[in-house]
Amino acid sequence: MQIEIIPSMARGTVSAPPSKSMAHRRLICAGLCDGVSRISGIAPSEDVLATLDCLAAIGAEYKYENNTVEIRGVDPLQMQIRSVLPCRECGSTLRFFIPVALLSSEEVTLTGSERLLARPQVVYEDTCRKNGLYFHNDGERITVRGTLKSGVYEVRGDVSSQFISGLLFVLPLLEGDSEIRITGKLESRPYIDLTLSALADSGVEAMWGENNTLLIRGGQRYQPREAEVEGDYSNAAFFEALNYVGGEVTVTGLREDSLQGDRVYTDYFKALAKGMPTLSIGACPDLGPILFAVAATQNGGIFTETARLRIKESDRGAAMAEELAKLGARVTVVEDRITVSPANLHPPAEPLCGHNDHRIVMSLAVLLARLGGVIDGAEAVKKSMPDFFDRLRELGVKTKQHDIG
Repeated sequence: MQIEIIPSMARGTVSAPPSKSMAHRRLICAGLCDGVSRISGIAPSEDVLATLDCLAAIGAEYKYENNTVEIRGVDPLQMQIRSVLPCRECGSTLRFFIPVALLSSEEVTLTGSERLLARPQVVYEDTCRKNGLYFHNDGERITVRGTLKSGVYEVRGDVSSQFISGLLFVLPLLEGDSEIRITGKLESRPYIDLTLSALADSGVEAMWGENNTLLIRGGQRYQPREAEVEGDYSNAAFFEALNYVGGEVTVTGLREDSLQGDRVYTDYFKALAKGMPTLSIGACPDLGPILFAVAATQNGGIFTETARLRIKESDRGAAMAEELAKLGARVTVVEDRITVSPANLHPPAEPLCGHNDHRIVMSLAVLLARLGGVIDGAEAVKKSMPDFFDRLRELGVKTKQHDIG
């Protein structure tokens, strides 16, 4: 799908989309609970639908109506996995469900896109090898076999926090206590805290101990709950960014006491408006593309701890450098640092490429609201916010959709 954006001023109020991160977590807790839960505030993004597909594959039953999921979960220690677990393009779904699959002694297959299965799974590969479990990734599917046991697990802190969250979902269910010892520098702690919060809301306790160690009591069970998913700071950032390209937009529906690491976007945007700051995105990598876009409209910026952007849906640093160059901005990408130089932006002389990455598409759309232009591959927004362009139009941004073969 190709989207043409006509220069126009965004004006009005928009509610923050529901948090995809919390939706995954609440749904998995409900799916591993032998009872009925109701989770409201579930938006039908491709990523969340992948988690629902996988819950159905392990035997959970759900009804999805009016952004609310009523789900009858399974007894996690007695579940019968009915089919392949289809993770689509969602890294969270894949990394959360590999440990779930290891609750069963059966051979379990998980599938996903080529890009997803190329993303590193070294934590689980090492965990399976050390514990005598089977793990195989042939590039088209991941197959695991064996039963995870309680114990002490060491995980590097500079890899994705999704591995730690995946273990946190299942270790409390096992007989015997466990520990997750995080070695080296811990990145993305806010995502781990979101997982601990979701567990606690469902009656399961795990806690931080000393020296970046997570303490997990065994023999626990998830309890059914009625819960609402809070607003998403990472996706709200795209609408707030419209204020830096001439818009007048108010974003509502965000919790001020949220544990989401992406809540720093408000401070980071202000810093970019004042000068050319140095900002770490180690705890908020999903903000990378929109921060680069805002930096290009303001005074530039230097961003550190960016290496992990290479293994997202696209190589996000390289992708934004390529597309911002079409608008007149210079972006320098090195090992763990990205510099956006101050620039006088201009409309692109050719279509921009979405790189099959929802956050690239939405970041570019913000810039084109001021400059005008075309984005190829705009359908990538379905991954996290399928109504993104509808929301833009409601704010007064003029767009034309062109379906191309």
